[in-house]
Amino acid sequence: MEQIKTIQNEAFESIANANSLSELNEKRIKYLGKKGAIQALMEEMKSLPKEEKPAFGAAVNVLKQEVGQAIENRKAELEQIEMDKKIESEKIDITLPGRSFQMGNKHPLRIVQEELEDLFVGLGYQIIEGNDIVNDEYCFERANIPKDHPARAMQDSLYIDPEWLLRTHTTAIQMAVLEESAPLLPIKVVCPGKVYRRDDDDATHSHQFMQMEGLVIGERVTLSDLKGTLEFMAKKLFGEDKKIRFRPSYFPFTEPSVEVDVTCHICGGKGCPTCKGTGWIEILGAGEVHPNVLKMAGYDPNVCNGFAFGVGIERVAMLKYGIDDIRHFYTNDQRFNDQFKRYE
Repeated sequence: MEQIKTIQNEAFESIANANSLSELNEKRIKYLGKKGAIQALMEEMKSLPKEEKPAFGAAVNVLKQEVGQAIENRKAELEQIEMDKKIESEKIDITLPGRSFQMGNKHPLRIVQEELEDLFVGLGYQIIEGNDIVNDEYCFERANIPKDHPARAMQDSLYIDPEWLLRTHTTAIQMAVLEESAPLLPIKVVCPGKVYRRDDDDATHSHQFMQMEGLVIGERVTLSDLKGTLEFMAKKLFGEDKKIRFRPSYFPFTEPSVEVDVTCHICGGKGCPTCKGTGWIEILGAGEVHPNVLKMAGYDPNVCNGFAFGVGIERVAMLKYGIDDIRHFYTNDQRFNDQFKRYE
C-alpha cells in the first residue's frame, strides 16, 4: 500500500508540472501504459497472499482512475492555455484604421481608343478588329505593296515564316473587310489594334504601338469628305479651335496621298520649339484608296472610290496629354497610370 501511495504522489506532482501536451502524453505512458508503473503494480499482485489481493487490486484500480482523471484535467488546462496563446497572437486590433483598396483606372491608350471609337461610331462607322498574326498577302500585296516594292523595306516586318507575320499596320483588317463586303456599298469601318515593327525603342519609336485605320468606300467619295471627317476628329480630340492641313505625300495603297497636320496645341499655330516653328504638328497619313486596291478586292474603281486614313493612338495620346516619351505607355509605372483617373 505504501508503494501505491508513493506512485500516487509522484504521478500527481509530475502531471501537474507537465507544460505541454506532448510532455503530458509522456506522463500518461509512464503511469498508464502497458509497461507503466501502475501496470507493474498489477503484476506484483501475483506474489501477494490470497487474502490481500482484493484490497490491493481495488486500491490499484482507484489509483488508475485518479491518475487518468488527473491527466484529463491537465490536458484540458493545457489545451485552454494553447488556445489563449493562439487567440492572443492572432487577434485583430479593431482600433487600427482599415486597409484601403484602390480601384484601377483605364490606361491612357485605352481612353484615347475608346474616345476615337465613340467618335466614329457616332459618324456611322463600324468597329472591326482582327488577328495580330496576318498573311503576307493581306498585309502587303492586297495593299498594293508587292514583294519587290521598296515600301516593304520601310516596314521592318517581324515574320513568323515566309507567309505569316505580325501585322505592321491594321490595313490588313481593311483588306479583309473589302474582300468580304464586295460588291456591297457603302463601307465605313475603323480598325483599331496593336501593330509590330522591328524598331529600336526610344522616346518616339516603339517596336509595338497602336493604330486606328479608317476606310470609307462608296460613290463619289472625295478628298473634301476626308478633310471634313479628319477636321471633325481633330476638333473633338484637341479642341474646337484646331485646324488641319493636308500636305502631299506617298503611300502605296492611296492615290493621291496626304500627310495631315493639326494646329500646334502648345502655341496655337504661332510657332514654338514643339512644332519647330511651323505652327503645325503631324498626326496621321491619309488619301484616296488606290484603284489597284479596289480591283484586287473585287470592286470596279470606275464605279466606286473612297478614302483611308491611319492614326497612331500613342501619337494622339502624347499630343493630347503632353507625354514626352512613348515608353511611358509600356513600363507599367502605376504613378504614370494614376494620372489619368481624372480623364475617365
